[in-house]
Amino acid sequence: MKKVLVPLLAALVVVLLGGLAYLFINLQEQKQVNEDMQELARLDKQEMENEYERFTLQYSEMKTKINNDSIIAQLTEEQMKTQRLLEELKKTKADDAREITRLKKELATVRAVLRDYVMQIDSLNRQNERLRAENTQVKEQLAERNTQIEGLSSERASLSQKVAIAAQLDATNIQLTALKKNNKPAKKIKDAKTMQVSFTISRNVTAANGQRDVYVRIQNPGGNTLSGGGTFSYENRSLEYTMKKSVEYTGEETPMTLFWQVSQTLEAGDYRVSIFVDGNMIGSRTFSLN
Repeated sequence: MKKVLVPLLAALVVVLLGGLAYLFINLQEQKQVNEDMQELARLDKQEMENEYERFTLQYSEMKTKINNDSIIAQLTEEQMKTQRLLEELKKTKADDAREITRLKKELATVRAVLRDYVMQIDSLNRQNERLRAENTQVKEQLAERNTQIEGLSSERASLSQKVAIAAQLDATNIQLTALKKNNKPAKKIKDAKTMQVSFTISRNVTAANGQRDVYVRIQNPGGNTLSGGGTFSYENRSLEYTMKKSVEYTGEETPMTLFWQVSQTLEAGDYRVSIFVDGNMIGSRTFSLN
């Protein structure tokens, strides 16, 4: 009887050891995935902080370029608001998705307000130039202001740099829908045959018109990208994308819809959709799929 039990016990021990080894490897892989997700969230938060800080500095620069007390007061108010949002962002943890999303929307608003001020100040400068060219009756006054006139060229060059930042596109109304084989919404993610992503590229009159490559990245609950077979450049590194589509952007609102054919088993949980254009992430949103 003992001779029979010994091999059985040995086999049981081997099975248990194998199971423990599998659990250990699985836990290590999950730990690495979590670390990768945390790092991406940290980079995203850092990028937002950098942009808030850059906008705060730009408000300071713009106030030194004009002599309109009313506009300076408005710029000061917007600068204080931007600084307050930056402080809120610094106190927010990178994994606080709800707060990060709120501050990202606030950032888009700050960018739009800054863009309007850039255009307003640029318009004022152009009006001043026309007045100086047309007003031949005030030559003596113009002679006294020659130094200020010569400085307008450098001021306009500085404003052109700010316009380039304000020209960054924004994606709004981002939606992710899991579709069944009959193209109707799937109640359960396991029944999905197609993933549909739709959004709108906002109107931006300062952005250059022309052909744009739009990259969509869908990450599953494990932080892995649903593969689309290609990569693109983002912050000096290559990222894998899920879908890509070219669009002719005219400065007006541009709705877009992209489809990805499901080629792997999908699990329920949070899926993150990120949209990239011109090397910038122009929108991101997380969806919970059952």
